[in-house]
Amino acid sequence: MGPPWLVADDLWRRIEPLLPVRERRRRFPGRLPLDDRKCLQGILFVLHTGIQWEWLPQELGFGSGMTCWRRLRDWNAARVWNRLHQVLLTELHRAGDLDWSRAVIDGSHHQARRGGPKTGPSPVDRARPGSKHHVITDGHGTPLAIALTGGNRHDVTQLLPLVDAIPRLRGRRGRPRNRPDRLYADRGYDYDKYRRLLWKRGIKPVIARRGVPHGSGLGAVRWVVERTNAWIHGFRRLRIRWDIRDDIHEAFLKLACCIITYRRVLRASGSEPPLDHSASRTKRISQRR
Repeated sequence: MGPPWLVADDLWRRIEPLLPVRERRRRFPGRLPLDDRKCLQGILFVLHTGIQWEWLPQELGFGSGMTCWRRLRDWNAARVWNRLHQVLLTELHRAGDLDWSRAVIDGSHHQARRGGPKTGPSPVDRARPGSKHHVITDGHGTPLAIALTGGNRHDVTQLLPLVDAIPRLRGRRGRPRNRPDRLYADRGYDYDKYRRLLWKRGIKPVIARRGVPHGSGLGAVRWVVERTNAWIHGFRRLRIRWDIRDDIHEAFLKLACCIITYRRVLRASGSEPPLDHSASRTKRISQRR
C-alpha cells in the first residue's frame, strides 16, 4: 500500500461521477484546469499531514495549495461529500454490514486557534476558542452523520439534528432505512424531553442517568463511537481547527467520514484496491522531505 493520500481507482470510480462539471469559456479559455484526481490527492495530503495550504509540496504534482483549497470549497458547496457518504453507506446497507440494532452518539472538543464561525469559549479549556465535533455511528462504529458546532454548545443540542441527518438508505427489501432501533448516549444527553422525542421517532433511548454511581455497563456498547472519534482525530488537520471558515473545516470532517466509511466497505468486501502508478513516485518524494 502507498501513502494514504493517493486515490485508488476503486474509490475514484465512486467519486468522479459526483463532481460538478466545470464549463470553460469559449473565448480566452486560459490554461487547462488541473486534473480533479490530482487536486483531491492534494486535499488528502493536507488532511492527513495537517500542513498549511501554502506549504503543499509542488513536486508531488498535486497543484498549488490555493487550487486545492478552491476545489475543496466548491465540492463541499456542491454536497459532493454528503452524496459520496450516502453512496458508501448504501453499499454497506445493501450488503447487510450496517448494524441498525443500535446507534451511538458523542461529541469531542478541539481548539480553534484562529477563531471563526462555529467557535465559542471552551468550558474545558479556560474559555479559549474551540469547536466541537458531534458524530453518530452504527453499532460497528461506522459514522452515519457528523456536525460541527461551537465549543460552548451542549452535546444534547445536536442529538436530534444528527438523528435526522442520517440519510435514507435503499438497497434492501422494504422501506429505506435511516432509523436505528436504539440510541446509546452518556450522561450529557440525560434529558427526559429528548427521550420522549426519540420515542416519537421510533427509537428506544438508552441514556445513562446523572447522579447515579458509575457502572451502568453502557461502556461495553459506547466504545465504538470513542474509537470512531479516534479515527477522525487520526487525520492531523482535524486535531486542531486551523481553518477560519467553518465550511472548510466541515468539508474536512465530511471527507474524513467518507474515508472511514470507505475503509469499512473494503473490510466488509475483503478487497484492497490497487493504487495508481504514481504511488511509488509520490512516496519517494514524501520520504525525501
